Amino acid sequence: MEIIGYIASLLIGVSLGLIGGGGSILTVPVLVYLFGVNPVLATAYSLFIVGATSLVGTYPKYKSGEVNLKTALIFGIPSIIAVFATRAFIVPAIPKEVFHIGDFVVTKSLLMMILFAILMVFASVSMIRNKKQKTAESGVQKFNYPMILLEGAVVGMLTGLVGAGGGFLIIPALVLLSKLPMKQAVGTSLLIIAAKSLIGFTGDLGKQSMDWTLLLSVTGLAIVGIFIGNALSKKVSADGLKKGFGWFVLVMGIYIIVKELFFPGGGGH
Repeated sequence: MEIIGYIASLLIGVSLGLIGGGGSILTVPVLVYLFGVNPVLATAYSLFIVGATSLVGTYPKYKSGEVNLKTALIFGIPSIIAVFATRAFIVPAIPKEVFHIGDFVVTKSLLMMILFAILMVFASVSMIRNKKQKTAESGVQKFNYPMILLEGAVVGMLTGLVGAGGGFLIIPALVLLSKLPMKQAVGTSLLIIAAKSLIGFTGDLGKQSMDWTLLLSVTGLAIVGIFIGNALSKKVSADGLKKGFGWFVLVMGIYIIVKELFFPGGGGH
């Protein structure tokens, strides 16, 4: 299982490099099902893995002028505050047993995985639908400040809860709310994901015992993957790839919901 886990870790980076997102959606299932990590701890690990990988992926995009720093700052600040607060205060406050439905107990781990799977389903739909995002390439960049601040905070909270970077939420938001061209939206999104994931992760330090060997080896492989993804992205059509990846994420999301609700046990609970 661990060998499959390490191969999957490489794929997390490849998908981030190829389509600028989606990698984080794979990180939690890989940690929980292939490495047997507890789901709550997996969301913390995921923040570090996704943050470090995105940070490395941002550099080549920054060099080629595909990162808009002003937008990253405006969107990133509420996002960073929300993700840190969620990891430091909300996640620890969730009780071990959240509620009961008859004999069925909804635990913190189960809640995290179900929330995560629902997010996967939403992410996959946005990848499959694959609408061409029209952007105002010319003209002055306009910011819809209240919406950007609100969306930044919501994405930050979601990231904090489930450990996913939320690129699939950030990219359309940047295109629609701050009128960024698609390529700049992808580069800027990576920088925002890197900052909020890594700062969010610090909200967990000292609260949980970390397996740094596992964490750093998965991160290292994901970083190698992002370079492979960046190289491949020049050769393959991102659109077809995104759609295929969307279907894969949809199947994974449904699998997690079915497995957690009807066949619990295993997977680091």
